[in-house]
Amino acid sequence: MATRILPLELIDKAIGSQIWILMRGTKEMVGTLRGFDDYVNLVLDDAVEFTPDPSDPTKAIRTELKTEVLLNGNQITVLIPGGSGPPEDSMAARSS
Repeated sequence: MATRILPLELIDKAIGSQIWILMRGTKEMVGTLRGFDDYVNLVLDDAVEFTPDPSDPTKAIRTELKTEVLLNGNQITVLIPGGSGPPEDSMAARSS
């Protein structure tokens, strides 16, 4: 029988490693996970935010955030431990 792992245990294993986060709407984040709580509020270092370019939805705007970032768990839809970020066409695929 396979061993069960709880969601918070999986997130705990990702502390200190890179994580790709899909937020509600079209925003995506990549950063180093530093901590989290029971509500899945996350603290990230070395975060990069990806948002669609309003003038050209086939392109993403990449913004490097220079400080620690606290993400509200209610806005997070998908966590991808070890993920390096969106492929070049991910936002284009969603917006068309």
